[in-house]
Amino acid sequence: MISNVLEVDTVTKAFERVKAVDQLSFRIERNEIFALLGPNGAGKTTTVRMLLGIIRPDSGFVRFRLNGQEVASPLSSELGYLPEDRGLYKELPIEKTLIYMGVLRRMRRADAAKATSEWLERVGLKDRAKDKLETLSKGNQQKVQFISSILHKPAFVILDEPFSGLDPINQEFFLGVIRELRDSGTTVLLCAHQMNLVERLADRVLLMNRGREVLQGTVPHIKDQARSTQKVILTVQENIDISQFKDSSAVLDVQRQSDGALVFLLKKGESINGFLQSVSSKVTITAIHSEQISLHEVFVQSVQSDEGELLIENQK
Repeated sequence: MISNVLEVDTVTKAFERVKAVDQLSFRIERNEIFALLGPNGAGKTTTVRMLLGIIRPDSGFVRFRLNGQEVASPLSSELGYLPEDRGLYKELPIEKTLIYMGVLRRMRRADAAKATSEWLERVGLKDRAKDKLETLSKGNQQKVQFISSILHKPAFVILDEPFSGLDPINQEFFLGVIRELRDSGTTVLLCAHQMNLVERLADRVLLMNRGREVLQGTVPHIKDQARSTQKVILTVQENIDISQFKDSSAVLDVQRQSDGALVFLLKKGESINGFLQSVSSKVTITAIHSEQISLHEVFVQSVQSDEGELLIENQK
């Protein structure tokens, strides 16, 4: 039985001389949270616009499989979309706006009104239902925008920067809501820059850069694919210039934490003992511990590596 909700096959899109998306392929399974990640200019927005049917790929294809039907673009009642830039009516009452958005997505007005009331109460905005959107804080506006994207219980939802403007308490709340969406049957495509949250939330991840895939898989698999698989944190006595370590053949990167400790990312396969012997000749080490690298660190290192390969290609 086919479980793919979305299939993107060798999709390419260019604008004049800029190839925004280059032979990109991925599949999203039913009832999973799939994170599409990449730096600014990686091609994520162009990819999302092709999924929404706003623009068409120059080559390749996009296929959705929803409610037993295979289509290039889903019906509005099947699709939810939270854009990065807010697009609701700022001068209309919140309640009226949400009901209207529900009706646009083929909900009965009574059902849209009931769902609106329930969601506003859940996010703590029931007493602001008659207020205009523009009177809310940035975080509360984001809550309303989020509700508008999932009010109609879509089969597939695209959440572009859903945590924008939210404080840590509300970030935790929406982590739970997104998991609930998945568990209740909604497939989620997530675009976000908060790597610590993505790492906790996503079932699978695709990291792209310059329109191409860099890494793809589950978070553990992504970490295993990354070049740097060892992270060593050293507490040292001296306050020294860390740039002297960046030329080491064993070191991919080194950063100083706020508490003064040095965080080293070592190249795959490097000996920690050999590395420590080299460092101890330059600085007095008072404490050592190692830990698994984070998704954020994988992201940074993979993009930097990809950019380095581009520089080498251009120099040939």
